[in-house]
Amino acid sequence: MADTARTARQRSPLAHAAHRLAAATRASKGAIRLAELPLLAQVNVRLDAKGPAADAVGLALGLQLPLEPNTAVHAGEITVVWLGPDEWLVVGRPGTQRALEERIRAAAGDEHVSVTDVSAQRTTLLVGGPRARDLLAHGCSLDLHPRAFGPGRSAQTMLARAQVVLVARDEPRAGFWVLVRSSFAGYLTDWLLDAAVEYR
Repeated sequence: MADTARTARQRSPLAHAAHRLAAATRASKGAIRLAELPLLAQVNVRLDAKGPAADAVGLALGLQLPLEPNTAVHAGEITVVWLGPDEWLVVGRPGTQRALEERIRAAAGDEHVSVTDVSAQRTTLLVGGPRARDLLAHGCSLDLHPRAFGPGRSAQTMLARAQVVLVARDEPRAGFWVLVRSSFAGYLTDWLLDAAVEYR
């Protein structure tokens, strides 16, 4: 039997909504920017944060795994998001998940580590622009003021009743990543587009 998993063309769960997101961005006249960042590589990593594997994996990725709760670090084309005391989400360019998995496993060596490709589980929405925080605040109970949720902060939270991983990008104007389960992506996109009408 042919291996169709590798040869089948991947389709983003929000491919059908790209024109609507672009239209909302244009209509806001620069106040907000909405877009999907489709098919990003996402690899879940679990290991002992105090063990030698943590340093080795960080070195292999070109950064230090974030140990402070609710933070994210970025180096080159890789972002690592803290999910728990022994759990991280490694995000990279589309199609690099296998290479990331191999790099992490090789770096960990004989140390106990769990590495799981979860790229198909979520998609990523970019919410940027000067009014991005206001838009997200309509559906999120977190304090999103830059003093409380500035660049490099992250959280597993609810946005419009959908569970998301929210990441404040590492530059003030870079906006936010909203990582949402693929099955909720359409709903959350509709919610964001509805809330964005205020900024026309």
